[in-house]
Amino acid sequence: MTASTHADYLTQVPTLSLKQYIDGDVNQRQEFTADLFRGLRQFGFIILKDHPIQQTLLDTAYEKSRVLFSLPESKKLEFLCHEGGGQRGYTPFGKEHAKDSTVADLKEFWHVGRDLNPGETYYDQYPKNIWPEEILGFRKTFSQLYSALDDVGRIMLQALTPALDLPSDYFDRLTLNGNSILRLLHYPPIPEGADPHAVRAAAHEDINLITILVSASASGLELLDRQGQWLPVEAEAGQLIVDAGDMLSRITNEVIPSTTHRVVNPQDGQNVSRYSMPFFMHPHPEATLSCIPSCVGTGAKYPDISSQNFLMQRLREIGLI
Repeated sequence: MTASTHADYLTQVPTLSLKQYIDGDVNQRQEFTADLFRGLRQFGFIILKDHPIQQTLLDTAYEKSRVLFSLPESKKLEFLCHEGGGQRGYTPFGKEHAKDSTVADLKEFWHVGRDLNPGETYYDQYPKNIWPEEILGFRKTFSQLYSALDDVGRIMLQALTPALDLPSDYFDRLTLNGNSILRLLHYPPIPEGADPHAVRAAAHEDINLITILVSASASGLELLDRQGQWLPVEAEAGQLIVDAGDMLSRITNEVIPSTTHRVVNPQDGQNVSRYSMPFFMHPHPEATLSCIPSCVGTGAKYPDISSQNFLMQRLREIGLI
């Protein structure tokens, strides 16, 4: 691997400019790659500014999300998806739990997946999106946001390839028509009588390659650093938070570890709804999660597995199938 040139240790999650990579010269792009690799190795997280997603799109998406979750529960339940572990449409409050946890998270969410045309690869394998016609512009807004986050995800993964001694198109081939998911999250005010052990999102690691998280409407996100301390992750409005998931950790032989994170309950006097929008970047179902040669070291820690089998295994562990 070539991007481990920074000897100094970071004291906080770094903020990187995507414009530096997109528009920069060779040296600026190399610096971005080194900083990205270092941030993911040390924290599993980086914050991204100067990205191409328009603030007006992000604002509209949050507005539509608030309208969606304000619908009556009976109406939201009409949008349940009964295939693929809830990979489309509505998943009700109290359904999902963290791996190895017996207490459900205090959240409800909605999934938007990839829209493919008949004849495109995986068209028959992916559930079809569910679009609530009651919300004007919902489909247009979240189709645009999905596409924009997908583009950013591909750029971020491409930026990692020099650090991992990979061809520049390695992740492009892995994620072409990938099973990525945009999740609209609503954490309602903590209800009276809630299980005292329940939190908005219990400590967990993401399943996928990377997650791109649109800066949330309120604080609460924390990561567990390599010294075992919980650190708040704060981003300015419009910035994106990027973290490494289990799939990336697996194929890098834990050179880039996935980082445990959680969303804690609000403090007294701040018990209001919290909205968030993570984009989970997944490979296509036929991709093989295999140890990257530059990361093998003294031996691969995990056997090869298809991305689809790994996904289904993890969805069972968190109670979605």
